[in-house]
Amino acid sequence: MTAYLSLCSQVGNYKRAVKRFDDGHRLCNDLMSCLQERAKIEKAYGDQLTAWSKRWRQLIEKGPQYGSVERAWLAVMTEAEKVSELHQDVKNNLLNEDVEKVKNWQKEAYHKQMIGGFKEAKEAEEGFKKAQKPWAKKLKEMETAKKGYHMACKEEKLAAAREANGKSEASVTPDQQKKLHEKVDKCKQDTQKAKEKYEKSLEEVNKCTPQYMESMEQVFDQCQQHEVKRLTFLKEALLDIKRHLNLTENQSYATIYRELERTILAANTQEDLKWFSNNHGPGMHMNWPAFEEYNPDQANAPPKKKKPDGAPPTPSTDHVAPPGDRSSVSSYDKNQAYSTEWSDDEQPAAYSGNENGGNGNSFEDESSTGKGVRVRALYDYEGQEQDELSFKAGDELTKTEDEDEQGWCRGRLDNGREGLYPANYVEPI
Repeated sequence: MTAYLSLCSQVGNYKRAVKRFDDGHRLCNDLMSCLQERAKIEKAYGDQLTAWSKRWRQLIEKGPQYGSVERAWLAVMTEAEKVSELHQDVKNNLLNEDVEKVKNWQKEAYHKQMIGGFKEAKEAEEGFKKAQKPWAKKLKEMETAKKGYHMACKEEKLAAAREANGKSEASVTPDQQKKLHEKVDKCKQDTQKAKEKYEKSLEEVNKCTPQYMESMEQVFDQCQQHEVKRLTFLKEALLDIKRHLNLTENQSYATIYRELERTILAANTQEDLKWFSNNHGPGMHMNWPAFEEYNPDQANAPPKKKKPDGAPPTPSTDHVAPPGDRSSVSSYDKNQAYSTEWSDDEQPAAYSGNENGGNGNSFEDESSTGKGVRVRALYDYEGQEQDELSFKAGDELTKTEDEDEQGWCRGRLDNGREGLYPANYVEPI
């Protein structure tokens, strides 16, 4: 109420209410800038998650971790990729929905004029001026009357002071004292007239004040109604923004972490140890020496195996360990060459924390990146074991090791996967 009385009691005090239209338009621009900056942050975070996930997925797949724990570790990378997608969705929602919504509302709520400013602000200012004009005129007249009355009071006091001084001085003649007395009387009359005029003008101001306040209040209420729309819209917009930012309300977000937890809990220590023992420990298949008769029919031909339609026979699979938990084989195993026999005499290279100069990841340089010979597949081949490659006729790959005595070559696909394949299924390019 005090603020409203201040609005009415001083001419031109409505300007703050008019300025609120300009402020409202500017605040819409500020909100859009705010959302655009947040969208950049969301995009940058999503890109960083994707890059991080891609890099570490490659390192883990090439590293020595194996089995179900490897899958659990890789699930963390999958979580990052899916969360990255959600943050990209947040960015898109902020720009395509929230910013656009604010921009459209701003365009509908504020109408720019050719001469500058906004139509709504001009209408409000004209309404305030029209409501204030009659009262402002009366107020000006009252101020003039008040000033005249105060000047008359001042003159009356000066005249009374001169008369009192004249009576106390012997040099002042009776005629002069009479004139001083008449001056005092005249000032009293002027003061009375000025007082009556002042009181009358004040009464007129007070009479038109209620109508003036009512007119001003009507214009002010119109401004308030526009501000109600702005504040209501802003609240709704902020709720939409909150909904887009709050990933905890997104069902996909909760699903990501349920799946991650399920994959981690599925890690089985005993199964991983069993697989390692069967493939790289005492449980692996042993090629013990045995007497072999000379067979001229098989001297130049590898043993036969399951053959795809229209393809030559594939070599024997004696290089493969006996069936175990094949699904848990690590990608690290695909890039390493091991002896076909397990022995305590094997001396693995000592690990040093400074293998990479004390920097970087110890997994990065473990995969084979040597040069080889480019070959083209003549037939389709579907790998029968985890350490075998699969390809289609016409696919190109790199042979990294020559054919062994059993008819197998080691090679590398263009996607980086390494493994064995039958030598008679390809030709040099």
